[in-house]
Amino acid sequence: MTETRTLVLIPARMAATRLPGKPLLDIAGVPMIVHVLRRAQDAGIGRVVVATDAPDIARAVNAHGGEAVMTRADHPSGSDRIFEALEALDPSGRIDTVINVQGDLPTIAPDDIRAVVKPFESPDVDIATLAAVITKPDEHTNPNVVKVVGSPLGSPAGKDRLRALYFTRATAPHGDGPRYHHIGLYAYRREALARFVALPPSPLEMREKLEQLRALEAGMRIDVTVVDSVPLGVDTPHDLETARQMLAGKR
Repeated sequence: MTETRTLVLIPARMAATRLPGKPLLDIAGVPMIVHVLRRAQDAGIGRVVVATDAPDIARAVNAHGGEAVMTRADHPSGSDRIFEALEALDPSGRIDTVINVQGDLPTIAPDDIRAVVKPFESPDVDIATLAAVITKPDEHTNPNVVKVVGSPLGSPAGKDRLRALYFTRATAPHGDGPRYHHIGLYAYRREALARFVALPPSPLEMREKLEQLRALEAGMRIDVTVVDSVPLGVDTPHDLETARQMLAGKR
């Protein structure tokens, strides 16, 4: 996998119910989406483009030296949005790996963005994602913390790699041992992304409200790189203030 065949896409829209206009909210003097853009650029693994349906977001990205592509407003998910962007940006099919970085992760570590593609060392992996060991007691039972249940892979990868068996909002798995907090950053093989967005919503996906279960129910393989910590996702005014404190002085 070479840099020129990897595309990093950041889906962004204005219609967040809990934090309206979220991508353009100011953090340390620049819009949040620009922080995410710069983290993805710092990962150095490919072209980085913001995929949006909002002209204001595109203008803000362009004003800070980034690249944006306009997409339809009616996409049900970020996966659908990045697939439209991929087809528009690379109609000839040169790109073979697509990374989806959520636009509300202004503290995501560039190393973690790079880490998400590690499972593609195996040709059998369709989709790759991230997780971190849960260390806060309340997260074990919090339904807003998505847990990934996975089987450790053989040494040496087993120390930091899982094959995903299930994703859930419940407390799982049962018994002693680590639980893993899923981080919603994905890498797709191009053909896997095309297959995924063509699938209808699946029963477990609708029950858990977790899109990635559609892939597992369709027999697709998802592997997980275990990283050291969970990046801050900005969903509430409190999260926004935390992000501002963490990134104070950074532009």
